[in-house]
Amino acid sequence: MPSQRSERSIIFLIAAVQFVNILDFVMVMPLGPDFAVALGIPMSDIGLIGGSYTAAAAVSGLAGAFFLDRFDRRSALAVAMLGLVLGTAAGGLATGMSSLLAARVLAGAFGGPATSVAFSIVADVIPPERRGKAMGTVMGSFSVASVLGLPAGLELARRGGFPAPFFAVAALGLVVAGLAIFLLPSMRGHLDAAAPPTGALVELRGLVRRPLVQLSFVTTAVVMMASFLVIPNISAYVQNNLGYPRERLGLLYFVGGLVSFFAMRAVGPLVDRFGSFQMGLVGAAVLSVILYAGFVSYVPGLPVLAIFVVFMLGMTFRNVSHSTLTSKVPRPAERARFTSIQSAVQHLAAALAAFLSARMLHELPDKRLDGMPGVAALSIALTLVFPLLFLLVERRVAVAPIQPPARARAR
Repeated sequence: MPSQRSERSIIFLIAAVQFVNILDFVMVMPLGPDFAVALGIPMSDIGLIGGSYTAAAAVSGLAGAFFLDRFDRRSALAVAMLGLVLGTAAGGLATGMSSLLAARVLAGAFGGPATSVAFSIVADVIPPERRGKAMGTVMGSFSVASVLGLPAGLELARRGGFPAPFFAVAALGLVVAGLAIFLLPSMRGHLDAAAPPTGALVELRGLVRRPLVQLSFVTTAVVMMASFLVIPNISAYVQNNLGYPRERLGLLYFVGGLVSFFAMRAVGPLVDRFGSFQMGLVGAAVLSVILYAGFVSYVPGLPVLAIFVVFMLGMTFRNVSHSTLTSKVPRPAERARFTSIQSAVQHLAAALAAFLSARMLHELPDKRLDGMPGVAALSIALTLVFPLLFLLVERRVAVAPIQPPARARAR
């Protein structure tokens, strides 16, 4: 077993991998208006760019569940990171819609497996009694990417053009990939205990056939679709429809990310105390009100910063409630399989919503988005459905047989 010092080094490296992976994904949608103008892409098609990444990540992540466990974790992570770097750099070299779509598909095809391998390394190396803290540290990279990385990328694009953040993230990814190759130990222990392929397929089939698991995946799909109908188009909408200045866009995402960061720590205990349904209901109410006031029927004088902050707050209530609830669905021995499929469902639902919003929106001659009220209304409709799904899942989880905790095998 590695020493605690080695564990900390590995956790730091995996957190760095996730930071690059997440930043590569989250920075593209706010940059949408920048590369749309530079490459002659209609503002209404920005959702296609974000959706292409998530669709590729879903397919590759699901496919990876069948073959990634056959390789040394270090080698698999290195290949995934180098592919992600290549796809990200290609985004900065894009000359039009087709080349940018191809670059984002390439990035997503390697970004999905990079996440799967990263979390597998944490599960392999960190003992169960310290794994929760380790996972929390790694997942904290999302907050860092949102609060610091995203505003920095937006400012870099404002000063150096839209390719600049793509090249910067690719360079950072190359450094992280190099560190992973040279500092991570070879990780082949899982190969000795690999399950036969037929057994894995049988277990996977048994998992997805359970009604509670199916209901959980439907809930995940609804949650993601409600979000990604709107998220890819926020940057273009607030700039072109509401007149928010481009030079303050970094501030908008910085404040929104900061609110989300601190809200996560407050919402978690509330979910533990009152339940996912109650807190999910709060999130649904907040999101529905702000989607209506900010997107369906804009209230004159309502500050863009207030719209965005309240939107992020509602998302936090909903996301923490959803994550806490779905973590109770799988049995201990099937969590990895459940999480892999759930990740694929999330990416596919996000891609479908992004593609749908692109079909519903049209760019007007003055660059404003036409059709945003309809997109937001559909998001509200889905938002009002998920509290009911939360309640159904929560009740089924409560009556499900309690599984004994898995014991760590002696080494």
